[in-house]
Amino acid sequence: MDVDPRLLRCFVAVAEEGSLTRAAERLFVSQPALTKQIKRLETQLGVRLFTRSRTGMDLTEPGRTLADRAPALLAEWDRVLRETRRAASRAARSLRVGFMASAANEATPRIVAEFTRRRPGWRVDMRQAAWSDPSAGLADGDTDAALVRLPFPGQDALRTAVLFEEPRWVALPEGHPLAAHRLIPFRDLWDEPFVAAPPETGWWRDHWLATGERDGHPVRVGAVTDRPDDWLSAIANGYGVALAPASAARFYARPGVVYRPVSGVGPSRVGVAWAPADDGNPVVQDFVRCCVDTPWPVESA
Repeated sequence: MDVDPRLLRCFVAVAEEGSLTRAAERLFVSQPALTKQIKRLETQLGVRLFTRSRTGMDLTEPGRTLADRAPALLAEWDRVLRETRRAASRAARSLRVGFMASAANEATPRIVAEFTRRRPGWRVDMRQAAWSDPSAGLADGDTDAALVRLPFPGQDALRTAVLFEEPRWVALPEGHPLAAHRLIPFRDLWDEPFVAAPPETGWWRDHWLATGERDGHPVRVGAVTDRPDDWLSAIANGYGVALAPASAARFYARPGVVYRPVSGVGPSRVGVAWAPADDGNPVVQDFVRCCVDTPWPVESA
């Protein structure tokens, strides 16, 4: 019998949290989706793993047996998978680098050039990640390093170094009344519908909705998107506005969308991230040093 490791991860989260709600928050998925995954696992195994109670989700006897062994199985699977992918990367002399949207801005070519100078014969394989994967592939071992926007879910399990900060601006439909303003107070946007990242991205989504800077004012979500092109289309078509890094005005210029500075919200931080297992990896650390040593532009509001 083949069991998808993702189902085991869902099971372990519910077993450890004792609650579907808390486990869903931990996994950055919806509760109905998590419930379906647990039922799917129970069907595959042919056993009942949980019973519902007033206090939450209680493990059955088969559930306790699986809960005792599943974390070690997953840890070993993750280790083997990472080592296999690293071996393939070393054999190809290719460093897999994930990135979120415009993450490193104009400095990316300089970072890549310096890395290839330090590591002759190596190349950098840049891989753009969807917003549903704010770790840009690091969490799943799909990348060796990543240029990311901080904060992001799961970053506590990774190493990160902050590279620079830039203001958060707002992207608006061209015909929006506030588009005529040179500087927009964030309070004036509170009642606007926002184009948001998927709910499973947790507090990555919250950061770009600035939920902590609304004095408790509820967020209106006008559209949910996972890619820059869809995000731009939703804004241009009037489904909502969106906070964005100031550099988005250069990297994602598009007819029908305008960008304006915003007061009353903190900046966005750009960082380089890598797995703790690569603290001693000289190739990954060379890339990190290239990032840290690069002169970064100072974005102004």
